[in-house]
Amino acid sequence: MKHLLIFIITIFIFTGCSTKLTKYDNISKASLERVSFYEIEDFYNDDLNKALEVFVKACKKSKKNELFQGVCQEALSTQNGRDFFISNFHAYKLVDSKGEDEGVITGYYEPLLNGSLNKDERFKYPIYKTPKDMIIVDLSSVYPELKKYRLRGKVVGNKLIPYDSREELELTPNENLEPICYVDDKFELFLLHIQGSGKVKLQDGTVLNIGYDNQNGRRYKSVGKFMLQNGFITKNNASIQGMKEFFDNNPQKVDEILNHNESYIFFRESSQGATGSLGVELTKKRNLAVDRRYIPLGMPVFISTLNPVTKEKINKLTVAADTGGAIKGEIRADFFWGYGDEALEYAGRMKEKGKLYILIPKDKKQVLN
Repeated sequence: MKHLLIFIITIFIFTGCSTKLTKYDNISKASLERVSFYEIEDFYNDDLNKALEVFVKACKKSKKNELFQGVCQEALSTQNGRDFFISNFHAYKLVDSKGEDEGVITGYYEPLLNGSLNKDERFKYPIYKTPKDMIIVDLSSVYPELKKYRLRGKVVGNKLIPYDSREELELTPNENLEPICYVDDKFELFLLHIQGSGKVKLQDGTVLNIGYDNQNGRRYKSVGKFMLQNGFITKNNASIQGMKEFFDNNPQKVDEILNHNESYIFFRESSQGATGSLGVELTKKRNLAVDRRYIPLGMPVFISTLNPVTKEKINKLTVAADTGGAIKGEIRADFFWGYGDEALEYAGRMKEKGKLYILIPKDKKQVLN
């Protein structure tokens, strides 16, 4: 009897306490580990009322998703963030295909550029609107499995061909391109393309909000990785700051290196500041850009990572409100630092390990099955 009791206890230790991973393919392609809120470091120390405020703002768009309809309605009738999130959500830690629970967390920000409505010797780099001749093809009516994809191109003769690359757009005159304005720094303009939105300060002091409108359909290629592989920067200065220093010292290399990334972004004037893919204005240190295969837009996400400069812990409940060409992977996010030079200081240097926890509404059992 004694041996039987020991055997039962042993089985409990090694099976009852083992980690159970779950798959909810309708929500995330990642493996998910159910955790209690007490297991999430600093969850109860965070400003959950602020997190609720950001979640409510996201609900203006995310409530269209069946997953969030109920909790978005509930969020309007409460002001207690702690009670709201604990009562309405279960927490799940993202785990990758290798069984690891840490991924890469980078940062982004809203850049400020100097510009002019008129082109001259100083202000000569255009911020373009979406080209008039660019065609966007939605294949979902014929191929439902491709509903998340769009073809972008232009018609030449009777054929639809890929739209121009970055190099082609900058070298070939195109009457279908209309500039919003012109800026004075090519690398700063490239950063605007990478960040997806920003501000342009005109000479009379007027500030234009510039937001993402479209893309040329070419695949994003990392310029930073290209510079690292070719010895233009080292691991020690693999940051926006390190890249800028190289370009300041080697202006003849700017075009060659930037054209490695054929992707090109088109913009529009906006009435508000940085706006993510969800369609709501981003909140400093409370929004993330994510890979939608693993984290739906509008999802509350608790992030555990480090400040890249001070190495202090960042443990915050955020909301997924944006995407990005470089944000791909099961445990992958871009942390929004806000606007200005201080935001650039952190965002430009950030490449930290981190954990992500998604909060799934409790009332969506039918979605989870």
